[in-house]
Amino acid sequence: MGTEPMPPVTTTGTTTIGLVCKDGVVMASERRATGGNFIASKTAVKVFKLDANLAATMAGYVGDAQVMIRYLKAEISLYRLRRSGPMGVQAASTLLSNLMNGNRYYPYFAWLIVGGVDGSGGHVFSVDAGGGTLEDRFVSVGSGSYVAYGIIEDGYRSDMSMSEGVDLALRALTAAMKRDSASGDGYIVHTISTKEYKELGDDEIAKRLKALRIPVPPPLP
Repeated sequence: MGTEPMPPVTTTGTTTIGLVCKDGVVMASERRATGGNFIASKTAVKVFKLDANLAATMAGYVGDAQVMIRYLKAEISLYRLRRSGPMGVQAASTLLSNLMNGNRYYPYFAWLIVGGVDGSGGHVFSVDAGGGTLEDRFVSVGSGSYVAYGIIEDGYRSDMSMSEGVDLALRALTAAMKRDSASGDGYIVHTISTKEYKELGDDEIAKRLKALRIPVPPPLP
């Protein structure tokens, strides 16, 4: 009896981005999920709303990252109920860090960005599979992050608006998708301010891409 090779574990491959702007935070990613050289999905969701002031992006093994997102959402909801208020961004990143570090001998192969706005302003943190946490003004994670960082480093300003931050994220994602085979198939962009949490629609993203002279990807069937 012959044996069939195991299918590749689905990963997000990925380019994910978090940017702190003067009036809020931008969280963005592309849409491709891969399993080895196979494109497993062209509509993968990699940016998640955790609360009205918090979001996370995911890279790594899809199942591991999704479990972490569910843990975070549950704990953040419990915190809001108990404290009658939202969890801070640093507290959310520390919670994720503790979850990841506590399982380092049986690790979750995921790397997330936690971002949002709280009483001390906008913040983005990267949290790796070992629970290492780093805060910066901008963060990119995933296989296309090396390319994305080149665009962000060149164009980022600490006083840029969220609208400018969205355009910069779109430019960075576009560059990554051109050079990283595991990134592609469209854009997801969320913005968070003290006033609102917003998920940009396809029409708004297409309008911005046209203004930036970036080809708009065809709609998926």
